[in-house]
Amino acid sequence: MTTKPLDSLPPTETLEIENGLSLVPRVRLNLTVYSSSQVVTKPIDEWKMKQTLIDFLKNSLSVSITVPEDDLQIRRLKDLKKRKRDDPVAFGTLFIRDLGFLNKTSMRNDGEEEEKDVEELEKKFLDWRKYIVEKMDGIELNIEGVKYKLNVDVPESDNFEAMKKAWEEFYAFGSRGLSRSGRQEPDTIILRGAPSRWFAEPRVSSKPSMLVTHTIFSTFGKIRNLNVAEDDGLGKDANEDGGDLISGLHCKIVVQFEKYQDFYNTFKVLCGRSFQKQGSQLRADYEVTWDKDGFFRFSRNQPHENSSRIRETATTHHRSEAPRHRQHISQFSSNQAPRKRFKE
Repeated sequence: MTTKPLDSLPPTETLEIENGLSLVPRVRLNLTVYSSSQVVTKPIDEWKMKQTLIDFLKNSLSVSITVPEDDLQIRRLKDLKKRKRDDPVAFGTLFIRDLGFLNKTSMRNDGEEEEKDVEELEKKFLDWRKYIVEKMDGIELNIEGVKYKLNVDVPESDNFEAMKKAWEEFYAFGSRGLSRSGRQEPDTIILRGAPSRWFAEPRVSSKPSMLVTHTIFSTFGKIRNLNVAEDDGLGKDANEDGGDLISGLHCKIVVQFEKYQDFYNTFKVLCGRSFQKQGSQLRADYEVTWDKDGFFRFSRNQPHENSSRIRETATTHHRSEAPRHRQHISQFSSNQAPRKRFKE
């Protein structure tokens, strides 16, 4: 497991954390496909669209990029009769995971030089991502004689610089936030789309566990508050076109840190990475954002009590699983009776 400080981790480097999990770097891009013709008579061929984009990435860039089919997702609009004239005909997501070509220079280990290397690599990464977006955005694709226009952008949850600017403006002109010495700063991260079983207690339950989640996120800094629960809402958003939805596959994690710097470093590391489990080829492409609505606002008058209860839970290995429709949070009393366990 790496011991490198989070603030010196390049955007192209993998970070090993607790419970056999790693954070692996990647670039994620949103794709929106429009028809060049106002009249669309048949749905787009998803497979041919994928092959056209894969060929473009391999042959039309300054550095050839090979993307496996599984890392390019295209979802066509199934009911064209409901489509308005200017609406897209398909949406997609592109993942570029092989970023090794950006690491051509070796990282040095001598203080200021290493910090300079990290800054240079961050700039190189951002410049290259910007280049990819500019090369792909607005290109015209010909699929079976029908012309389409492609729009490409970086999703909000992957754009650390934009979100940092957003929270700075939010706290500069708003009245919310945790005030420390008259200064308002964010301290809470919201993460959606992580597999529930990766945050569960093995051989006990497939539901996300408070204890396991606390152990994993304690890697990043001291935790003030923590909430973890099943997140069926994300699946519904992704499957609103009628796809199958399996309840309980993903979880939503809300973690509040004691220090702003821990929040900042953790948030930056989570942006532009995916979870990977040891021994598995599966990657979890979660979404991450910062809390602007005060999720834990009701508990800010009891920070020490909440933190002590978390520590007590971790020390006594009190295993607590949340009912499906009840919030599972870090504030629970020490004399609470153990909940019943159910066989999976």
